[in-house]
Amino acid sequence: MIETAHPGANAAPSKSEAARATLARLLDAAVHVIRSKGYSAARVEDICAEAGLTKGAFFHHFASKEACAIAAAAHFAANADAVFDAAPYAGFADPRARVLGYVDFRKAILRGDLPQFTCLLGTMVQEAYDSHPAIRAACDRYIGEHAARVEADLAAAKAIYAPDATWNPSSAARFSQAVLQGAFILAKARHGPEAGAECLDHLRRYFEILLPEGATGTGRNP
Repeated sequence: MIETAHPGANAAPSKSEAARATLARLLDAAVHVIRSKGYSAARVEDICAEAGLTKGAFFHHFASKEACAIAAAAHFAANADAVFDAAPYAGFADPRARVLGYVDFRKAILRGDLPQFTCLLGTMVQEAYDSHPAIRAACDRYIGEHAARVEADLAAAKAIYAPDATWNPSSAARFSQAVLQGAFILAKARHGPEAGAECLDHLRRYFEILLPEGATGTGRNP
């Protein structure tokens, strides 16, 4: 039997597919350039060069560098969500194990060059919180959404391991993000991940204290 080619097989990408691919290249480039240079020093020309695209392509998708940065924040957050959803700790049945596994995973991905593991959101908001309120709002939104993921596991773990404790899972989750952002700053200051890793070791010990292992749960991986 002779198979016939499906209509459109091997066809060139449609304009919409090509546009999406161009947009993704620009956003990936913006994330890398801003993490490397900071928002203020990053130029449209740098983003285009990193993406291998023209300024015409850039301005077809974005009205300004600020608009690109806001879109890059959403792109970065979505990619981060996918990474954490696929991380081994996400499948642990015990919420305490998920909390500690989250910290362990954050430490494990402190590798490679600084722009590969530092946070786009923290980098931008440190520079632009006053001068670019739209960027500040975007960074606040996505940092907050990530903290809410941690909060859910902290709340579930607290209900099992520390039901009578007075600490608040929401504020504890925000504290974890403050530690992480501080860890990234130290990593930049010392030009390496070691100081950041030490911060995460302390964060893990802090959560172990907040969630003491006892008879109500094992705290172990399933």
